[in-house]
Amino acid sequence: MSGRSGAARTIGAMRITVVRTGGVAGLRREWTVVVEQQPDAEAWTELIEHVPWEQPPAEDGRPDRYVYLIRSSQYEVRLGESALDGPWRELVDRVRDAGA
Repeated sequence: MSGRSGAARTIGAMRITVVRTGGVAGLRREWTVVVEQQPDAEAWTELIEHVPWEQPPAEDGRPDRYVYLIRSSQYEVRLGESALDGPWRELVDRVRDAGA
């Protein structure tokens, strides 16, 4: 497949999972969204296409901070709480809100 339309078709059937671990209590939370089941699937697809999956920010490794594992069918990225910015923050917030 080539071009953005092919990517959109692939992403449209995608499951996004966010796992948050750490913090002072070391609790683990997990949220999952099936993009094609969302009423605004096109907006999800656009967001997912704009996340820099192949260039995630470096982990900060600070103690007592949350760490986020973000998985899709194609990628898996681990981010420290302080690196969660821009499209990463928007994606995590949307998955958490939709998967609650």
